[in-house]
Amino acid sequence: MAVDLELAPKQKRPPGEPCCQPVAYPDVERAQAERIAAIAKALADPIRLQLVDVLRQHAGKVCVCELVPLFDLSQPTVSHHLKVLREAGIVDSERRGLWAYYYVLPEALKELSAWLS
Repeated sequence: MAVDLELAPKQKRPPGEPCCQPVAYPDVERAQAERIAAIAKALADPIRLQLVDVLRQHAGKVCVCELVPLFDLSQPTVSHHLKVLREAGIVDSERRGLWAYYYVLPEALKELSAWLS
């Protein structure tokens, strides 16, 4: 499929004058873009993505002691990944004695999903 383009000779523009008009503007406000970026950055790690997947499938509160055996990682490393997810607002936790129980915050995933679709 051939497209006919009309080419014009290159012309020098005056200083400070934009070269062209934008063809599209962002639909996402800055604050929302920062929230979505924080969520995407936290999910960019394969272990964190798998942790969210396990928590999402469970659809309840899961003890960190149940998560550690699923990965070839130490408990402090799993806890670090869960902390990153919690700081991004993807998961939250509840303390029960010595243990922390984690669960997914669905509204964070809905915001990311809505933007992607």
